[in-house]
Amino acid sequence: MTFGAGSRNRLTSHDRGRFDDDTLWSRVGRAVCDAGALPRKELFESWEVARRVHRLLRRHPRRRVVDLACGHGLTGALLLLLDPRLPVGLGVDRRVPPVATLLHEALCRTWPSLRDRWQLAQGDVETVPLGADDVVVSVHACGGLTDQVLQRATGVGAVVAVLPCCHVVDPHHPLAAWVDPALAVDLDRAARLQAAGWQVRTARIDPAITPKNRLLLATPPSSRPAPSSHTPPDRGP
Repeated sequence: MTFGAGSRNRLTSHDRGRFDDDTLWSRVGRAVCDAGALPRKELFESWEVARRVHRLLRRHPRRRVVDLACGHGLTGALLLLLDPRLPVGLGVDRRVPPVATLLHEALCRTWPSLRDRWQLAQGDVETVPLGADDVVVSVHACGGLTDQVLQRATGVGAVVAVLPCCHVVDPHHPLAAWVDPALAVDLDRAARLQAAGWQVRTARIDPAITPKNRLLLATPPSSRPAPSSHTPPDRGP
């Protein structure tokens, strides 16, 4: 049987053998299997988002990762593992689910230093203190919650990356006759950022992982890329 990336089946200790080398991807995979609580889809999804944000941060180094509406919190934790230059990170959700705690403990057993670098907290997207040196990420914040994340990040001049879902669509949108209404929502988001002077990048993760796969990344007008240097390509699936 194929090991489908979009499966909602939980990864357990029985799947450990599928992650059998010493790459970061496999080490993370084994830790997720040890936690025994995360659907397979969520691992692939977080990895693909984190890799793309990591590429962006190579030229825009930041001080802190903030994963808003973090759910299981894996995306933010992965960014810290991918980039040792990022000293700390915070995952925030209105209710931190038990899977996040199980996953945090499993990751910290493999990377003990992560215990002091990656924290989880209950809170509201609107009240989390943010700063211009943060990189704000949010994966599948439902509907208008994605817009709240964008507003909070752009309000302080932080780098931001969102993978939207559950779009609140307008059937009368001017572009409705041309494009899918959910795509029109994301086009509007990108256009608003560009109009405000932000540098916008778009990407897609594999639709076999999730059909809600449009990734929107933006850096503030005042952000200046750091001098580029050669970095080995990411290792992963």
